[in-house]
Amino acid sequence: MIRTIVTDIEGTTSSIAFVHDVLFPYALRELPAFVREHADEPEVRRWLDAAALDIGGVVADECIVEILQGWIREDRKHPALKALQGMLWKDGYARGDFRGHVYPDAAAALRRWHADGSGLYVYSSGSVAAQKLLLGHSTAGDLAGLFAGNFDTAVGGKRAAASYERIVQAIGKPAGAILFLSDVVEELDAARSAGLRTFLLDRPEDYPQPREGEATHGHARATSFARIDLD
Repeated sequence: MIRTIVTDIEGTTSSIAFVHDVLFPYALRELPAFVREHADEPEVRRWLDAAALDIGGVVADECIVEILQGWIREDRKHPALKALQGMLWKDGYARGDFRGHVYPDAAAALRRWHADGSGLYVYSSGSVAAQKLLLGHSTAGDLAGLFAGNFDTAVGGKRAAASYERIVQAIGKPAGAILFLSDVVEELDAARSAGLRTFLLDRPEDYPQPREGEATHGHARATSFARIDLD
């Protein structure tokens, strides 16, 4: 029986729409005011300067904000953008402007697996801080404490087998005893290449056209966490 589970977030535990329809527009809208109010704080300044270096050197904060907003629209995975978005979202969660979407079947399964003694981990392209915010302020309550660890792209890209090898090493369990859950077939391919077990989440809410047969690349498929078999 599988006792260690690594899960993606977007499209897996949570809807794709939440990130693109709630989190990204919120960051896009609130970023100018956030920078005006907090630009002198060391951590904010650090990441603004990091973004400035990427675009060629010293530029006005207003220009940096415009570049960052462009990156939001492009869904660019830049460390400075991810850090600043995380700070923005932290404020938004704290104010109750929104809650992190988690599918009810995912919340129920995660709580059940945790109660059964399974080790739960997250691997998402969103920063570890953003992962903890979403899960800690979710529509299903505080789920962050269910997880033994979190991974983001600091370990490597999600479509690279080496990333999963690093995660296996960090967890300290045999790769074949770890199950990776994702809605992205190419991520599952990479995890399988590293020796992990895999399950494709093919939620109709996120993927109206079912991915079956050859489209699954041979990965076990489930339309909800309730249909995932750990045996």
